[in-house]
Amino acid sequence: MTTTYDAGYGELLDTTVRIATWNVWGRYGPWTDRMPVIVETLRGVNADIVCLQECWEHPGEGQSQAAEIADALGFVTPIYAHNLEWPDGTRSGNAVLARWPRARDGVLVLPRAAGATIDEEGEERLCVFAEIDGPRGPIQVYCAHLSWRGDHGAVRQLQVAAIAAWVREQRPRSFPAVLCGDLNAPPDSDEIRMLMATAAVPVPGVWFRDAWAEYGDGPGHTWSNTNPFAAASLDRDTRIDYVLTGAPKAHGSGHVRRIEVIGDTPVGTMFGSDHFGLAADLRY
Repeated sequence: MTTTYDAGYGELLDTTVRIATWNVWGRYGPWTDRMPVIVETLRGVNADIVCLQECWEHPGEGQSQAAEIADALGFVTPIYAHNLEWPDGTRSGNAVLARWPRARDGVLVLPRAAGATIDEEGEERLCVFAEIDGPRGPIQVYCAHLSWRGDHGAVRQLQVAAIAAWVREQRPRSFPAVLCGDLNAPPDSDEIRMLMATAAVPVPGVWFRDAWAEYGDGPGHTWSNTNPFAAASLDRDTRIDYVLTGAPKAHGSGHVRRIEVIGDTPVGTMFGSDHFGLAADLRY
């Protein structure tokens, strides 16, 4: 008598793709000393696709953190979009880096509170989309950075609804959508529950699995007082950074096999960012 059961996926894939996300904290703090730590950490992670938030550039000086990291990792030219600009010409935004070329990409400007100026609401927020032309089929990745303030829950709910609608527009896909980034909200918040379908979903048919909640070991804090840059905020330990995946498709594609916190170990005494990041291995 056999005890095996096929839930409809067929033979499961043994191969994986590694996707990482990290808020790299722009040009805050000792940013020149942090940059080598970021590069060394990401080299060790050895991801195939990397989503970055608060990634800086200075067009007037011909500098791009995303391009420098991509070059250091041997990746192709990244997609980058900025949502904040300082008087000296430095910009900060989101980037998607990958070892394989993109079939297409795009940028979605996320909603803010009705009638608010950027100064009142905080900088404009973005979601960057890249469809990566991987060796075993396309992978759709969405890199998001949501509004940061504790009282911006209603704004973040509008933002996740906009992202969900955008994800729906990109169908069909053979690999489930992957939403990564600094969502600035803990797992039990309404905005995250809307993405997880533990609250009413904003867009029918679009919902995700929280890779850490299902497959991580321990609390998975990405904002941690073990990091002196985070501890300076006098805030509590929490998880506000995510790798979210749609339900697995044929042969289990997109099913999470492993996930780990990254950037939680300093190089010498230097941390790469005020955030820790995440890296997940998905069947592919």
